[in-house]
Amino acid sequence: MVTKMDKNLFNKVDQEQLTTKEQIRPSLTFWQDAWRRFKKNKLAVAGMIGVLIVTIFGLFGPYMTPYSYSYQQTDYANVPPQLTVYRLDEENYVYLTGQYRLLLISKQGEIIKRLPQTGTDGLNKIYTYDYDGVPVVIDFSYRVIPSKQNLGIDYTVTYMEVEETQPAFKVHNQTFLLGSDNLGRDVLTRVMFGARISLSVAFIATFVNLIIGVAYGSISAISGGNIDNVMMRFVDIIDSIPLLIYVILLMVLIDKPGSGFWTIIITLGTLYWVGMARLVRGQVLGLKDQEFVLAARVLGVSSTKIVLRHMIPNTIGPIIVSLTMMIPTAVFTESFLSFIGLGVSAPQASWGTLANDAISSLTTYPYQLFFPAFAIAFTMLAFNFLGDGLRTALDPRLRKG
Repeated sequence: MVTKMDKNLFNKVDQEQLTTKEQIRPSLTFWQDAWRRFKKNKLAVAGMIGVLIVTIFGLFGPYMTPYSYSYQQTDYANVPPQLTVYRLDEENYVYLTGQYRLLLISKQGEIIKRLPQTGTDGLNKIYTYDYDGVPVVIDFSYRVIPSKQNLGIDYTVTYMEVEETQPAFKVHNQTFLLGSDNLGRDVLTRVMFGARISLSVAFIATFVNLIIGVAYGSISAISGGNIDNVMMRFVDIIDSIPLLIYVILLMVLIDKPGSGFWTIIITLGTLYWVGMARLVRGQVLGLKDQEFVLAARVLGVSSTKIVLRHMIPNTIGPIIVSLTMMIPTAVFTESFLSFIGLGVSAPQASWGTLANDAISSLTTYPYQLFFPAFAIAFTMLAFNFLGDGLRTALDPRLRKG
């Protein structure tokens, strides 16, 4: 049965609509499409920004501070980032350190000098300091005399017969922005220098791993047969060596002052490439029987050129992702080795050595451990976010448009 359609149900198309050209999205290269997808991942972009911040922090930060990583000011040891100061006069204030050093502080939070101690009354817990010929008396008797312990006063500061029982205010330390350590060294400068050491170890070791891993994995996969079996069994043997034993053996063999930096680089460079070799071998085995590789063989192209011109370029995505993931692993490994005393030697500072130095004073000066620990965590998160974003952007199977 044929149903007759009503012509009024249809609208005629205007002539302008008939001549309108269809908008077609311009074609994108592989890298352009990867960058387009990468930008949509907010965590990946945040990770990339974090990596840039850490890199700039380590490369250029030490040049922007007035201190070196080894410069010591023992008079200013263990001064925290935030100072609780007592008033002396309108322009000057004092801060008492944990070692009972009295520091003269400006209103803006700058450390002017250490006031010399002129007297100690150990029985009554009274300490006397000199400020331009005028005594400054710190009275700690409120801690030991029972009749004073309920007054809610920690100690009093007396200057020119004016007694201050409560702090004037809290001010940020302008001399040491992140505080100082137990030898009076600037924590900010040492964290910056630690970033340089840790990232240098990570990048050098990763570059070595890239060269060795890509070459070894490619040769193993392209050779095949018994050669592939022997080469991969050698990889298994290397991978079975415990890291700590290997580092200790290297340190015994090298045994030179300041060799910790190069010991870690040699360790990471000779052990961590096995993961890259396995990755590249698997990728090359997957490409080995593809049509474009068979066509190159028919044309008489050598195996070396096939690997360099066809196979490695087609595996560059997984290689980049693996490198990005390898860097935070190297940073953490270097920090761990330095933390247990197998890394860089004093007075050089990596994040691991800074954390190790701060352990003994954790309960008293927790900021000395917080900042290097935060730097390690921030760097690892940034590289992991970046690596995860690159994995998504460079893998066509995960493409979501």
